[in-house]
Amino acid sequence: MRKMAMSILAVAALATAVAPARAEVRILASPGGQVGPFLELFEMVRASGERVVIDGPCLSACTLVLSMVPNDRICVTRRAVLGFHAARSVDRRGRMYAEPEASLEVLDAYPAAVRGWIIRRGGLTSRLLLLRGRELAAIYPRCR
Repeated sequence: MRKMAMSILAVAALATAVAPARAEVRILASPGGQVGPFLELFEMVRASGERVVIDGPCLSACTLVLSMVPNDRICVTRRAVLGFHAARSVDRRGRMYAEPEASLEVLDAYPAAVRGWIIRRGGLTSRLLLLRGRELAAIYPRCR
């Protein structure tokens, strides 16, 4: 429950950054969370035409920004870290279980360069894959 509250807080913080007068949305830190709120937020960002600056950890569901906002409107700072893992859900008893079909859909939705990087590292599994530094800068430009 605490993780979900933190995720909602992160989404709320991102949502407050989505204002018509601003030229960019800055992701400072997001642990991820439930997919739905991220899809809604990133749809608003895509429609706004604003640039996304990834300036810290963007983990799990936060990485959906890569599939929803055009590549030419995303840049990264030296602090940016993207974290990927397989899709998973929680049952009524609070047990986590894998969602292989959802994982394939998410992987297919990522841009080709990101998808290739994930596949070269064994694909989406329960293990968190971290894309950062030079490898990340080879895919997305540094923010100016």
